[in-house]
Amino acid sequence: MRKYILLAFLFSTTLFYAQLQTISDNFEGNGTILSWYGSDCGMDNHFVNPYPSGSNTSATVLKYSDTGGLYANIGFDGVGTFNLNNNSTFSLKIYVPSNGLVGNQTNQISLKLQNSLLTDPWTTQCEIIKPIVLNQWQTVTFNFATDTFVNFSAASPNPLVRSDFNRVLLQINGENNTSQVVSYIDDFQYTVTNTVVYDHLVWSDEFDGNGAVNYLKWYPQTQFPVGSSWFGNEQQHYTSRVDNASVSNGTLKIVAKQEAYFNQGVTKQYTSARLNSKFSFKYGRVEVRAKLPDGNGILPAIWMLGKNINELGAYWQLNGYGTVTWPACGEMDIMEFWGANTISSAVHHPINGDLGTDEYTANSQYKNGVTSDFHVYAVEWNNERITFSVDGINHLNYEPLLKNQYTWPFDAEQYILLNIAVLSNVTTNFVQATMEIDYVRVYQQSSLGTSNASNATNLVVFPNPVTDQLHLIIPENQIGNSATIYSILGQEINSYILNTKQTVIDVSTFQKGIYLVKIATSSGIKTYKISKE
Repeated sequence: MRKYILLAFLFSTTLFYAQLQTISDNFEGNGTILSWYGSDCGMDNHFVNPYPSGSNTSATVLKYSDTGGLYANIGFDGVGTFNLNNNSTFSLKIYVPSNGLVGNQTNQISLKLQNSLLTDPWTTQCEIIKPIVLNQWQTVTFNFATDTFVNFSAASPNPLVRSDFNRVLLQINGENNTSQVVSYIDDFQYTVTNTVVYDHLVWSDEFDGNGAVNYLKWYPQTQFPVGSSWFGNEQQHYTSRVDNASVSNGTLKIVAKQEAYFNQGVTKQYTSARLNSKFSFKYGRVEVRAKLPDGNGILPAIWMLGKNINELGAYWQLNGYGTVTWPACGEMDIMEFWGANTISSAVHHPINGDLGTDEYTANSQYKNGVTSDFHVYAVEWNNERITFSVDGINHLNYEPLLKNQYTWPFDAEQYILLNIAVLSNVTTNFVQATMEIDYVRVYQQSSLGTSNASNATNLVVFPNPVTDQLHLIIPENQIGNSATIYSILGQEINSYILNTKQTVIDVSTFQKGIYLVKIATSSGIKTYKISKE
């Protein structure tokens, strides 16, 4: 933004999340994957189901036709990166009729993950191959934490510790052959169950009452930050008037208008509102239920900035907290709406080595009815990753492997902003647009309060290298969680419940080599690499 129903619990002070994040497509025209494509094969992702039977009687499916191409992949890009852990699975339904086979093949399906940003994406791919049977619908599930996987390159790390996978490919009956196969795929789904529990409502505005916004919670930012204008050549004056921001019938209305307005020595032809929260926080979940305005050249936004930004006129800068410039403060765009039912999210941070230059990671998802209905726009933020979603469906995950002042300024408090910007391409017939917000809520983990936040990651795994006995020491509030040991190739060796503060694991019978120890904590999965001698 800078660069330019929880009905039953509405009044509750605590809410519990085991957040389910899903990317899916049932090929009925309402999936969240918009970029299916075929490579070296035929593909029709809205084909009449020729075998409506058994576990799949849906009307339309994806048809895959390998007519002899050597590689014959179908896939998609552009849904963010995949967070692979024990709670992360890919699944689909598949039907392969025997009369669609020509040649000698092993009946199987491969799911491959790649980094599409590489010139040769296959060079670092990771793949799981599963057997299939003919002439019936079946559900196939892929889990990189528990299934046997194959790295194309022996130099590639375990997929569970990677955060660069952003492409999915599916391949039926192998590659490097000229055999032919016709198959049908349906109900593709990628699901992540986030085990972090945000159970404590620490701040909210339900927008009850009528009239002006609650100025104990919000600050109307009106001062130009640069000269006589806003960033990105925005065309409006932001005001503190009820004409541009008011509360009525249980919702906040932020209104952008076409009207001549004089302020700070400048007359502009549009007005709007930009609200800064007088609450700042570090880590948690932000939820905003909103109905968005429609119109070319207006940009409604729900976003966050570092409390330490020294932007002129910003609430926290006025109160003495401004110490760094943008983008060194970090920015999280929870929702930007550019039209066409497309919701965008982004993370802004400095480019490596230059605190003053912006680098960003962004993605979007298609969502019907955002201007006619309320939807929940959310971000979940902890010390490892930032995840954006709409109605619980994730579309962007930011989790840099290297976290420093450039890639990760997100280790300090941020605050929330709500606004509508009027852009230079606004239509000449624009009159007025309203963003209506039902609530803004911030949740954090009750187990990560100020008094014990440091204990959540106070885990000790020793000795390393290990010969016979591996010791795991955990804080008391983590007792009852689990630890799982994997081979470097991803095969699960054993799982243990941590019933005491110190657990001793006998590894004397393990073969020499590298192993991964994954420990479930209240702030997510922690992974440790150990060497067995």
